[in-house]
Amino acid sequence: MLDDLFEFLQEGVTPYHAAATAAAWLDAAGFTRLEEADYWNLEPGKGYYILRNGSAVVAWRIPDHAIGGWRITASHSDAPGWKIKSDAVTNDGCRRLSVEGYGGMIMSSWLDRPLTVAGRVLVRTEDGVETRLVHFDRDLLVIPSLAIHMQRDVNKGHEYNPQIDMQPLWGPADSRTLTDLLCQELGVAAEDILDRDLQLVTRQAPAVIGPDGQYFMAPRIDDLECAATTLLGFIDAAAGTDSACAPVWAMLDNEEVGSSSRQGAESSFLRDVLDRILEAIPHSAQMEHRALANSFMLSADNGHATHPNFAAKSDPAAPVRLGGGVVLKYNASQKYTTNALSGGIFRAICEKAGVPVQTFTNRADEPGGSTLGNLQSHSLPIPMADIGLAQLAMHSAVETAAVADAESMVKAVAAFYRVHLRALGDGVYTLA
Repeated sequence: MLDDLFEFLQEGVTPYHAAATAAAWLDAAGFTRLEEADYWNLEPGKGYYILRNGSAVVAWRIPDHAIGGWRITASHSDAPGWKIKSDAVTNDGCRRLSVEGYGGMIMSSWLDRPLTVAGRVLVRTEDGVETRLVHFDRDLLVIPSLAIHMQRDVNKGHEYNPQIDMQPLWGPADSRTLTDLLCQELGVAAEDILDRDLQLVTRQAPAVIGPDGQYFMAPRIDDLECAATTLLGFIDAAAGTDSACAPVWAMLDNEEVGSSSRQGAESSFLRDVLDRILEAIPHSAQMEHRALANSFMLSADNGHATHPNFAAKSDPAAPVRLGGGVVLKYNASQKYTTNALSGGIFRAICEKAGVPVQTFTNRADEPGGSTLGNLQSHSLPIPMADIGLAQLAMHSAVETAAVADAESMVKAVAAFYRVHLRALGDGVYTLA
């Protein structure tokens, strides 16, 4: 499992690469790729998936019987970082890239470490336009910090200005440009590059740490750890999935900037897919509503472990430990969708599977962030629980998590897809 997780973290350098990696895993598991613009012929017992924007994925399997409900997990493909705007900035004999921040990040964690460039490029072809993925798999550039001799009080705190402090050094002023390297990498002329979505990527590979390998460090743990482990659970459970429910796995984009895109959780993407599935198979007029009433969703996004150096920043009534199991997240303002009903159901599933569960809540005086569950509930009015895995240094260029927790998530998600969950009435469920 750990090798698979590390592969996903290492290969998913951008949302586009994360989606491509997920697609490769689904292909290997026997799923068939569909296109939104095509006519769908869906067969019982078979699995399918689609991509939107090259950065969001929805996969599903058609049950052998009529769809009596949906069993869904959703995560996200994006991470805070630096979007590249231009490669034409020169200053004092140096060439820099021009970048803009994406999402909320710990800026200082990006300084003085080897970086590279990855993303997608839109290329002119004889027939029109084609998307090409690009990832320069080598140490390529750096964001250099200002020497302490020129800012003597830097260790007392520094307010980073992204326009000044965070512009990366590319090379000498007369060096080849980023466009030059793109042309060489893709085998195209500069005039055939129509547009591009590129970003900086940290070069650190996932690494196991701790005296007995209990922890690991990697970029993009939030939220590719959840994306990878839920996908592994989804694929693992394929043969034993509840026969009356359609299992669905989703990885959406743009969560770190509010999810308000056609490939984000605030869009109708996931709901559109579910509606099309029902349209492609025989169903009664009431089937859609009955299926929704018998559905359940896990919104999977990582949570904060209690920091050993800053324990006071966490709720003392709900300490979260690295290695303590899957995190179930609650918020009084419903930034997390978990309530007693959805939390109780998830706890019961994990109990049956032998998976430890721990509770996360924010301090009452420390508001936290939100995730995709509450946004997805706008179009999917079904019970949801917000879950995740404990980590440290969230939104740093490199984060830390526990190996055992990743294993727990795979086991919990597989159990979620396999369990026979039935809504007998409002607030009454059976689990078999």
